[in-house]
This record gives sequence, C-alpha cells and structure tokens, in this order.
Amino acid sequence: MKIVKIETHVCNAKMRNWIFVKIITDQPGLHGWGEATLEWHTRGVVGAIEDLSQLLIGEDPTRIEYLWQMMYRQHFWHGNGIVRSTAIAGIDIALWDILGKFLGVPCSKLWGGPVRDHIRTYAHLGGGKMEDFYETSDDDHKRFGELAQEAVEKGYTAFKTMAVPSTLPIEGSRAINYAVNNVAAMREAVGENIDIMVDCHARPSPAMGLKFGKALEPFNLYFYEEPCWPESVEGLSMINKALTTPVATGERLTHLAQFKTLFEARGCEICQLDITHCGGLSEARRIAALAEAHRIALAPHNPQGPISTAASLEFGFSQPSYIICETVTEDVPWRKDIVTEGYTIEPKGQIVFPNTKPGLGIEINEEEIKKYPFKQELLQRAFNEDNSIGDW
Repeated sequence: MKIVKIETHVCNAKMRNWIFVKIITDQPGLHGWGEATLEWHTRGVVGAIEDLSQLLIGEDPTRIEYLWQMMYRQHFWHGNGIVRSTAIAGIDIALWDILGKFLGVPCSKLWGGPVRDHIRTYAHLGGGKMEDFYETSDDDHKRFGELAQEAVEKGYTAFKTMAVPSTLPIEGSRAINYAVNNVAAMREAVGENIDIMVDCHARPSPAMGLKFGKALEPFNLYFYEEPCWPESVEGLSMINKALTTPVATGERLTHLAQFKTLFEARGCEICQLDITHCGGLSEARRIAALAEAHRIALAPHNPQGPISTAASLEFGFSQPSYIICETVTEDVPWRKDIVTEGYTIEPKGQIVFPNTKPGLGIEINEEEIKKYPFKQELLQRAFNEDNSIGDW
C-alpha cells in the first residue's frame, strides 16, 4: 500500500479556518482524515503540508512512526515550530485514521483499547461563539451568569470561561474585582456542583496571574488555565505551588522536550497538549506517557474543528490520565453538516461513548466544505489602556 496524494481542504469557520488533511492511498476507497487548524496561519500551514507531502508520496502509510520521524527530522530544521508541527500533526492524524480503517478497528484499539466506558466533556461559555466566549464585556457580570446557566441547561456539568481581563504587568484591584465578580455571578447561577474553569489566555504576568489565582481560590475552580506566558516556566511553577486550584497549561507547546521542562518544574497539574499542534497523535502519546510518570492529568486543548474532536476522543479513550474533553459546538451553525461521527453523546451530562467505527470513525462531507471557502480570519488585536500592545 502506498500514499498517492495528500490534499488540504480549507473550511472557513468564522474565527478560524479549519484545515482538513486528506491522505489518499492506492487502495480503492481507503483514505484518512486529519486536521491542522492554526488560527491566522492558514496559508503557512497549507504550504507546509505541501512541502512535507513531497517526503511521503509513494511511502507505506502504515509505517506511521517512520513517516513521523521523516517529517520531523528532514531536512535539517526539526519540526518543532508551530507551523510545521501543526502540519505534521494533520498528516499524522490522517495516517492513524488510515491504519484503523485498514485493520478495521477504532484508533483507540491500536493503542491498547479503551481504558474507560465514557468521556466527560466541557463547553466553552456560549457554546464557543466568539462574541460570547472572547468578547463578553469584562464587567458584564449578569451575562456571565446567563451563559453559565445556558451551559448547564444543555446538560454540561463543566464549562470554561474567559472571566479574567487583559492587564498590564502590574495592576491594582480593579481588574481583580472584575474577575471575582464575573466568577461569583457564574457560581451563583449554577451552584456548587458544576465545575467552572477559568482561562487567562496567558494574558497576565506571573505576578498578576498569581493575584488572580489567589482571588479566585474561594470559588473552587476545576482548573485555572494559562495564568501566564507559557515561556515563563518559573512563573507557572510559582503559581502552581502557591495555589490549591490546579493549574492547566500546555496548548502552546509543540514538542516533547518542552513538556519535559514544564513537568520537571511542576508548572502544572493538568496538561493541555493540543493534538493538532504538538505533532499529532504520535507525539501526543509520548507526552501522555511523560505526564503519567509525573502523575499529571490530561485535558487536551480542543477548540478547533470536528476532526480534532474525534482525534481527542480516540486519544482519551486510550489514556488513563485523561480527565475531560474540551468541546466547541456552536461556533458556526452548520458544524454538524460537515462531519459524520462514529461516537455517540448522552445529552444528560454531555458524556461521550466510544466510537465503534474504524479509524477516527468520521467522514467529512467535501461538498459542504466547498460552501465555506477560505477567508481571511478576523484579525484579533489587543491593546492596553495606554495603547501598548497586549496579549489577545
């Protein structure tokens, strides 16, 4: 069996362009789907996939580790930069999909079989609608409470919110009060038995990340995400050691060595590797083994398209330390038109039962994709009150 073609199919989903990767083999009807979505870098990733494809045409798609090493180590520049690691990820995910289909089993069976009966999922506040999740006014406490209640009414037992505003490296009490008031409104709306996660989006400095974390401790958050820049491993370690709330991070790390540094510093309790950015399922499995050795939980970053979700779920069914799956369901109203999924969801609790179809268990409707061709993503910019550049 040989790879004969590697295609990219770009689908504009408002905030981001989904980049789907299709690998076609010389076996009639046998192909695999992967995802390599990277916001604001669509052209670069598509070009990187085309570059990498030249190494793979004519190769056996079932030699996944061999091909991963080929993509990562050739030519001269290792594949650990965000654009190339994302391109590698899209191809790698599609290769695992092919292998599962070739052998007639779900991908989770390739990695030892399911270790659990179902997976819990959590929602983005507002279902992932950009206006609700990213653009709700910092001081609109009532709106945070309303969106939290909506998530619970849809069956979720956990949700994530960006209730922390962008700040200068050091600020006083105003920003802290905003965050506290927003989280208080959500906790009041949903009660004590619903899990709330707060995502700082790596906006704060380590000092401000610690101040926010301390202020939010009374609300018993499920986790506290990206409280400072991922490059500041010492800052993450300081915050994680100072709080009882578990720190979650890792979505912006792109290879195993970076996670090794993070884990050795005990910079988090929850690893949010992104399967579509860290080199795919092959590298994700190595990172997961390292996390297991440190007794660090897995909750992969997954706000992208439907193939990313299918890959995260297959991965989760095979990983003992996997605790919950991030889901986006309402970023675009036609999301379900794009994909046919092999897994099933129980609305009460929004829990997922295993895929029973081969590979990732999904098929993509290419005709539907054509209705939403590439568009320049909405350029998100962040400025501080003095017009200096902030972190979006």
